[in-house]
Amino acid sequence: MKFINYLQSITGISIFPMIALVIFTVFFTGMLIYVFTMDKSTVARISQIPLEDNLPSSKFNEPLI
Repeated sequence: MKFINYLQSITGISIFPMIALVIFTVFFTGMLIYVFTMDKSTVARISQIPLEDNLPSSKFNEPLI
């Protein structure tokens, strides 16, 4: 028996894809609203994080063990 047949035998299983779609839509709509309403100075500060070099150069040469 295929996996899809097991899912079809569960009562009320058809609601889960709709719930997942609603959660997905609400989450990403919320993220879009959050990102577009962020302060521009915060965006500029966050965009510089990968370029910062706060660690001493000796930290990169130390063994991981």
